[in-house]
Amino acid sequence: MAAKRIQDGSEEDPKHPDQKRLRRLPSFATVIREVMMAKTIQNLFMAMEPLLRTVVQEELERILVQRTGFIQRPFQAQLQELEASTLQLIFQKQLSLPIYTGKKIETVDGTPLQVLLIDRKNGLQSPFTLSSPLKLEVVVIDGCFPSEGQENWTGLEFDKHIVKERNGKRPLIIGETNLTLKDNCYCCSIVELIITDNSSWIKSRHFRIGVRVIARSYEGPRILEAMTDRFMVKDHRGESYKKHHPPSLTDEVWRLEKIGKDGTFHKRLAAESINNVQDFLKLLSVDPSRLRKILGTGMSDRVWEVTVSHARTCTLGQNTYLYRGSQLNLLLSPICELKGIVAQNSTLSPQQLTKSQRDFVQQMVREAYEHWDMVEENFDGFGNIHSVENMNMAEQSQQWYSEPLQNTLPQFEIEDFDEIEEEAHNTLQRGYKNE
Repeated sequence: MAAKRIQDGSEEDPKHPDQKRLRRLPSFATVIREVMMAKTIQNLFMAMEPLLRTVVQEELERILVQRTGFIQRPFQAQLQELEASTLQLIFQKQLSLPIYTGKKIETVDGTPLQVLLIDRKNGLQSPFTLSSPLKLEVVVIDGCFPSEGQENWTGLEFDKHIVKERNGKRPLIIGETNLTLKDNCYCCSIVELIITDNSSWIKSRHFRIGVRVIARSYEGPRILEAMTDRFMVKDHRGESYKKHHPPSLTDEVWRLEKIGKDGTFHKRLAAESINNVQDFLKLLSVDPSRLRKILGTGMSDRVWEVTVSHARTCTLGQNTYLYRGSQLNLLLSPICELKGIVAQNSTLSPQQLTKSQRDFVQQMVREAYEHWDMVEENFDGFGNIHSVENMNMAEQSQQWYSEPLQNTLPQFEIEDFDEIEEEAHNTLQRGYKNE
């Protein structure tokens, strides 16, 4: 095939200014050869890639041996060792929640954290004998790791999810972050451990505490790292707003669940002089419908049940309170629940009263609630009631809780009680007419 020639007007032959210089185009065969050569080189690179990767890996392993003295086992050998190993570090008990920045981390029963080395096959103490003390490191792990249902992982996966402090911040975890498992001792304690930053700045918003074997301090079967359940770390400034479980009588009422400090419910209760948990429980005992009305329709039935259930977990103690009436004395609990009635020379339990008597006594309980400042506290349980002619009520209580009414109280005393009830009822009726 004859090569085509085209004129190029960009240059002129100086000897022949009237003629145009011609430029030769590449032939079709030349183009085909160049394409085939490029394809061959590409195929060659693709074929050499695995070889190049192997060479690079071997060189990196050689450098590690020379620089650190640490023999990096081939990746397949690591996987086989991971599958064969049954050793794992674990935390003996769960953490006490919530966790706040700057506060010491403890277990649910208030004791220091303990790390154990176990055999995962049976969950018991490892039969593996340590040839030397095992050095451990405590770290913070992202709460997203491991994934749900994942029971095994590599050391590289664990290390990848270690969380470090933010720029310009203190170390994220301080205290006893370096531990030692001594020879033939498979347990060590972490007396003091503190997280210095909240967990809201990472994507999962949760942390875990992890414990791993320090690299190059141990040669033997792989030991899987310990990790706690995931948890949030709140700013310590929020600790002053936390709820108490269980609450105490003297706790401010906003310590109860679903009642926020300075919130709507808190303000409504404060307006009715319900300032602490004891005030809340007293009204709940005497007139629960009134308490429900104070909180209003803004508190749903479900929220009401949560708040009341939390309040009822309060520890009441053993003290009793005495309310002196004109004819009767009432024994009350710290939350204004009726415990006993003193009439004439006898002490009665609430179960020993007739319905009409219970209604009358309940009215007295309401009076005691309204005049709580007149109620006397008995620190010795029942104390001595002077109106019972120096009879010790602790002794009497054994009678009215263990014997039937007819065996402990004479008939005329019951009649006297009925007279008292009738007199008080007439007095109340006259009061209503005067109003």
